[in-house]
Amino acid sequence: MANLTAMQVRNAKEAGRYGDGQGLFLEVGKSGSRSWIVRVQVDGKRRDIGLGSANDVSLADARTKAEEVRRALREGRDVVAEKRAAKAEPVKLPTFREAAIQVHREHLPSWKNGKHADQWLATLEQHAFPTLGDIPVRDVTGPMVRDTLAEIWLVIPETARRVRQRIGAVLDWAHAKGWRETDAPLRAITKGLPKQPKKDNHFAAIPWKELPAFLEKLRTNDRVGEPYRLAMEFLILTAARSGEVRGARWSEIDVSSSEWRIPGERMKAGKPHTVPLSARAMAILSRMQELRTSDDKGALIFEGSRKGSPMSDMTLTMMLRRMDLDFTVHGFRSCFRDWAAEATNFSREVCEAALAHTVENRVEAAYRRGDLLEKRRKLMDAWDGFCVGGTGKVVSFAKKRK
Repeated sequence: MANLTAMQVRNAKEAGRYGDGQGLFLEVGKSGSRSWIVRVQVDGKRRDIGLGSANDVSLADARTKAEEVRRALREGRDVVAEKRAAKAEPVKLPTFREAAIQVHREHLPSWKNGKHADQWLATLEQHAFPTLGDIPVRDVTGPMVRDTLAEIWLVIPETARRVRQRIGAVLDWAHAKGWRETDAPLRAITKGLPKQPKKDNHFAAIPWKELPAFLEKLRTNDRVGEPYRLAMEFLILTAARSGEVRGARWSEIDVSSSEWRIPGERMKAGKPHTVPLSARAMAILSRMQELRTSDDKGALIFEGSRKGSPMSDMTLTMMLRRMDLDFTVHGFRSCFRDWAAEATNFSREVCEAALAHTVENRVEAAYRRGDLLEKRRKLMDAWDGFCVGGTGKVVSFAKKRK
């Protein structure tokens, strides 16, 4: 039975609590403030839940609110959490574009390859943002992703697979942030796309028997600047990757031991790698020393067109195209590996170490402690002999030309 009347509520001035029955109270503060509370039992503990100011909530409304609280408790709902959530400001969900930019920003410090970092966002800008960019990341569905990929799936298959992976990374990140109910349904999306034709993933490589003739043609190609020709030949003689050569610095060269010591942060596997330099490789460095424009020990060996900047990743590729060749720069590593397998007796382990390949077999990796440097030195000397006929001579570094 109710104990309070509307007049009693209006006239209640003295601080204290005035009961209305069934746990409903009018609470008057020392300052004269008046508010409604309902006392309930939750998990055996007594809790007071506020129902609002008596200036705004009438006695009848307070009784209705108190009954709603009791009903919610009977249904097992957490009324306190519901009230807190109702008061909280709504979170503005990012669009797919905004989420992708944030994912890119967070992952950027962990990417060693600047080219990969640039391409990661560029591919989404070109192939995903036009259809998904302005949609809230919460609302991006599997069918939307499938339709986006379908436009490029058979036209540029490798790029399409990368876009699929990057879209998935954005949606998984949004799920982890609580902005999506599910992660990326990539498996279902892929099943909804046509099967891509199988393609040989090997880089186009020059047949190893044709390499000496190519090098002779390269050295006499006046259409290409000398530093660029020397960079290409150095890349071939060291069996190194393009980025390793383009980023090579004088501080990495040990003249006394004829070694190129590449720090781990510049290697694909993240581990330091020492390249034994053959006679012709040292001769190339001697010539590049003559062409140097800076005495800085940390300066680049093969600068690009802008002073202090490396050659672009397309520089060496364009050199091959101007020579009307279909080979890739990376294919010279394959050429080296084919030559080593077919024309020499060097072991597989030595050849793979020369290419700085990671040992995938854990047992083999555990037992291979050294870097096989001296054996690799003999291998690279033999490669030099094949490439240039063994005519290269070890020379000292010339002084910088004035």
